[in-house]
Order: sequence, then C-alpha cells, then structure tokens
Amino acid sequence: MKEHRFKIPPGFGGRRLDTILAELMAPELSRAQAQRLIKEGLVTLEGREARASLKVAPGQRLVVLVPPPEPIELVPEPMDLAVLYEDPDLIVINKPPGLVVHPAAGHASGTLVSGLLAHCGDLAGIGGKLRPGIVHRLDMDTSGALVAAKSDQAHRGLVAAFAAGVVDKTYLALVHGSPPAKGKAESAIGRHPVDRKRMSSKAKHGKNARTAWQVARRFGDQASLLRVKIATGRTHQIRVHLSEAGFPVCGDRPYGGRRVRGGLEGRAGAALKEAGRQMLHALELGFDHPVSGARIEVTAPLPPDFRAVLRALESDHA
Repeated sequence: MKEHRFKIPPGFGGRRLDTILAELMAPELSRAQAQRLIKEGLVTLEGREARASLKVAPGQRLVVLVPPPEPIELVPEPMDLAVLYEDPDLIVINKPPGLVVHPAAGHASGTLVSGLLAHCGDLAGIGGKLRPGIVHRLDMDTSGALVAAKSDQAHRGLVAAFAAGVVDKTYLALVHGSPPAKGKAESAIGRHPVDRKRMSSKAKHGKNARTAWQVARRFGDQASLLRVKIATGRTHQIRVHLSEAGFPVCGDRPYGGRRVRGGLEGRAGAALKEAGRQMLHALELGFDHPVSGARIEVTAPLPPDFRAVLRALESDHA
C-alpha cells in the first residue's frame, strides 16, 4: 500500500474527516472513496482509527494507506460499432450514448476499448495498458465522433494534435432558454471545490478552457439548439461553460439545477425523460492525418434519442 502523511492545515478545523481527506488527496480520491478507506480502517488521525464524521483540528496528524488498484484484464468484446472512417492507422467511430470509453471503477467491461480490441485486433501498447489507442474521450452519456489510434505513430501524432489545439471539434447542444445568437466563455476549469464529481470554473487549480457557440435553432423561449466549438478539451468543459452562462444542457442533472430537474414541456419533456441523458453530441471532427498528412473530416449523425427530442420540440412549437 502507498502511505500518505498529512498535517491538518490551519482553517480546516471543525470539518468532517472524510471531506478533508478527499480535498487533501484530490483528484486521486473522491469523498466516497475516502469514506471507504476510513471504513476499512486505513485512515488514522493522531494514530487512532477514526469515523468519517469526526471533526478534525488544525495540526492533527493524518495517515492514509491507499491500496493498489485492482488489475483490470482487457477482454475483446464484439460490438456493433458505427465506423465513420478507418484506415490502417486510425479509426473514427460514432459513439452511442451510454457507452463508457475506457475501463474505470465500476466499468471493467463493456467499454469502447473492448469493442475496439475486437474490431481492430491487438492494440496493446498503444496509449497505455488500460487505454489502448485512446487519445481523447467523450462522457458516457455524450454521443458522437471519437477517434482512436491503431498504430504507435498515429497515437503520438493525435496526442500532439489534441494537446496543441489543432483538432477541430464541433458539438450540438440542446440547452434550456434562449441565449444570445453568439457567445463564448474562457475560464480555468478544474475539480469543483466541494463536489468532487463535478468540474467548475471556481476550482483552485484549473486549466484554461475556451468555448464558443452560436444558435442554430430556437424553440420559443423554452430551448435552443447550439453549435458549439471548443479550442480546448477539459473534462465537462461544454457542460460547465453553458451552465455557468445560464443555459444548461437539457437533461444534464449534475450541472443543470432546477431548470434541468423541471425538464421540458409537452411531448419534448416526455422524449427528454425517455432519453435519460444530457443532449450533447460531438457532431464534427477534423484533423490532419498523423501519418499521411491528408485532411480527415467526419460528421457523426445524431442518435435516435436526440432526434426524437428535436422532433418533439418541432411539433410542440409548430
């Protein structure tokens, strides 16, 4: 096990042990993971095991033992992948909503990586043992265009292109309200200071993120369809920026607050509830091929659930 030692900083007194631990070890530990370590007796305060709800005092000594992650064996799993482009070096697929990109806690199997292994063959060594070929990701409930590398050269080139911000990425986002015809946001995004499962522009240590959007269609004052371009690729970037601008993505419960919980009216509301996810889709992806240099541009058709919500909005606002 890996041992971590801390001294409770000034200003942290009177707070719960589990919240302090999650903050001190962010982003490695979430609050739930901190609670699990405490319950298993792997956390001591002043040399004694403690409860998650125990209030700490400045200067107290905290020792945390973190066990190594359980090994995950990657197993190829045949999937009906929607291939938008493929050659010997890379593949672009239209990821459906609900599909996790790579193995993580609670998702050891049934991921896109397993499907790619079955479709492309052995990708071991490309991008890391648990993320072979993966150079960027989409959230589980976000659909759309995603590129993966099939060779080491392609992997290095794509990683560099994404890091340099020279990959063109356009999304469709259905949002609540009626935003201005054009808008943009630029702020540092990092882990939310309280809710470790969310991201925020109020994080202490964020990374710069740039998002621009324009309205493609309005559905009264209830909702708007936006074309969104991102110059960076921070976790939950679009969802954070649109929410903080006052126009949260429809169906996005973590970032939508009361407006999302209230849903949409009429048939659109029923269709959105049936979809059960945020209405965000990676529509277009453009980049220079990392091996041949040829320009690759793909468009990912909208999935059925997103189309159903749009059709319902059109009907409701006819």
